[in-house]
Amino acid sequence: MMAPQFVKPYVNNKNDAVDAKAICEAVQRPTMRFVPAKNIEQQDLQSIHRIRSHLIARRTAQANQIRGLLMEYGLIIPQGITYIRKSLPDILEDGENRLTAIFREHLSALYDEMIHLDERVESVERSLEAICQQYEECKRLLTIPGIGLLTATALIAAIGDISAFKSARELAAWLGLVPRQHSTGGKPTLIGISKRGDSYLGHY
Repeated sequence: MMAPQFVKPYVNNKNDAVDAKAICEAVQRPTMRFVPAKNIEQQDLQSIHRIRSHLIARRTAQANQIRGLLMEYGLIIPQGITYIRKSLPDILEDGENRLTAIFREHLSALYDEMIHLDERVESVERSLEAICQQYEECKRLLTIPGIGLLTATALIAAIGDISAFKSARELAAWLGLVPRQHSTGGKPTLIGISKRGDSYLGHY
């Protein structure tokens, strides 16, 4: 298997026949890098990470909606879900902040949904912890300073068999942890980290 971005340069006026020709052309290149197939355990880990990302996105949207609605009533909560967890119960109980009963009811429902999403995220992370304990590679990754549960399990899900890479430098390049180049006339110019690898891993 090949990553789509490595085949795309050979595609012009995309259609099925051109796609097939591009794949045949790309696969013959001596420097072509191939994508190892994931096993079922890796797919499980990757799926759980995607579920967690979706839950966090929903929770963030919920928190932003609560902050935005309260701002219209002149009640300002600083950015950050922690502030909402801390401030909202007091706001709901405060009888002198001029919030109507019907709005308090709906605001309380929004808060309950956010707490439910918190619980879902915690449940997913417990699943990741349980899976991580089954992988010796994951346990070894956790011994590296700066690598926690999420990074370790995301690396296992994305990489799997480390022998697919010939060297640490090749792995770093696959992750996108190498400088971009803009070299000409024999003069190398390095710009900055490319971040062209897995965007999810780059987040961590």
